[in-house]
Amino acid sequence: MNIIRCLFVVIILVSVSCKSKVPVKNDQITNEKAIEKQPNIVVLLCDDLGYGDLSSFGHPIIKTPNLDALAASGIKLTNFYSTAPVCSPSRAGLLTGRSPNRAGVYDFIPGLKKSEDNRDLVHLQADEVTIPSILKSVGYATCLVGKWHCSSRFNSDKQPQPNDFGFDHWMATHNNAAPSHHNPKNFIRNGEEVGEIEGYSSQIIVDEAIQWLENKKNDKPFFLEVAFHEPHEPIASPENLVQKYLEYTDKREEAEYFANVENVDLAVGRLISYLKKNNSENTLIVFSSDNGPETLMRYSRAKHSYGSPGVLKGMKLWTNEAGFRVPAIMSWLGKNNFSGTSDAVVSALDLLPTFAELAGAPLPIRTLDGQSFKSLLDKGEFKRDKPLTWAFYDAINERRVAMRSGDWKIMGKLEVDNKELPHIHNLYDGNEEFVKSAQLTDFVLFNLKEDINESEDLSQKEPVVFEQIKKEFEIQYQELLEGSHVWTRGD
Repeated sequence: MNIIRCLFVVIILVSVSCKSKVPVKNDQITNEKAIEKQPNIVVLLCDDLGYGDLSSFGHPIIKTPNLDALAASGIKLTNFYSTAPVCSPSRAGLLTGRSPNRAGVYDFIPGLKKSEDNRDLVHLQADEVTIPSILKSVGYATCLVGKWHCSSRFNSDKQPQPNDFGFDHWMATHNNAAPSHHNPKNFIRNGEEVGEIEGYSSQIIVDEAIQWLENKKNDKPFFLEVAFHEPHEPIASPENLVQKYLEYTDKREEAEYFANVENVDLAVGRLISYLKKNNSENTLIVFSSDNGPETLMRYSRAKHSYGSPGVLKGMKLWTNEAGFRVPAIMSWLGKNNFSGTSDAVVSALDLLPTFAELAGAPLPIRTLDGQSFKSLLDKGEFKRDKPLTWAFYDAINERRVAMRSGDWKIMGKLEVDNKELPHIHNLYDGNEEFVKSAQLTDFVLFNLKEDINESEDLSQKEPVVFEQIKKEFEIQYQELLEGSHVWTRGD
């Protein structure tokens, strides 16, 4: 009997042991119910699409019926911000949920060319935790199609590539489709050159996305990023669409731009039709842009750049609103969640923590600048706990640092010894001390709820608010500066 009793005790102890879990922090406990209902997640990201470039956001000519229908069925976000006013840092911020300055991506990443400011070293570093890597850790299949632009050495084992950040499958270009959107020759699929592909880039990458979904051999939930090259230069558009828009303008280049945006809409329409047919039960779709519209003829090849900032001030590369306030639409297929127009202040920084919460995934143990907006999807309510801060040292406008806190936006110049900080592309060991010595000066304050086009500086009219926001601004910028990555040749 004693032997039987001992065996019984052992069996009980083993059973309890098997059911126990390794202790983790409370905010990292995986939600088992969430895993049972993990949504598919699709991010659609345009390149240089302006706040006013969709018909649902007020464009008087461009036709975007598929995106308009997506907005009508879901949430149209009128206060959505990209993480930077230019491509590479914007993408780095979206993927990591952190200010791109923390990742050391301060400006667009050019092709590899050694430079004094170490810009040739810039890439999304291996220790950055991304949306696909987090989702993959809780069972997701992951795919990227389109534009990467997060490394100076693309398709090289000397820097991390998309697969190193959690993408199971990828077909992408370093930067723009080349020689244009038509019949591009520079796509890489999972490390292998693809060669020339007939067709237009927006349609090509949707083809690849659908093919990946068709070939997926399991029932895993999926994360799919579709990073369109359009409407970034060099623009090429189907002739039938160009002819359609020549009825509205006598400038062929403008008609080509309008047609370019509609071609994206057609590609989005094809993908949504596929998703509705095959994944309609539980798929969250997020559409936006990496930054605002390019300025016509800012450089010699920008001859098609007829993008619209709508009612906003500025353009791409500005820290005024049009530089990084962008159109955004969210629609959750198969869910009866909130729908309508929302003026909640949301950022691409918020995608990572939101997707993690929806998937029941742990957050990375590091500084995040985004926060989950799940409450917006559920109830249409969301309020930021932390302001949004941008420091873009190569901005076209004078005030290169900006912060939005509630309805208020404050901007400031950077000066060293009463002289404007020179334009810089990168923070490195040769300019770190100089940049960190710069002082915020010459502030302006706007109430964006009352003054969306930043026309009236209220710093004198609202002294109490100004002093409060200014103090917060200085603290937030200093915290960001201290956390910014500095590039050295030893990296």
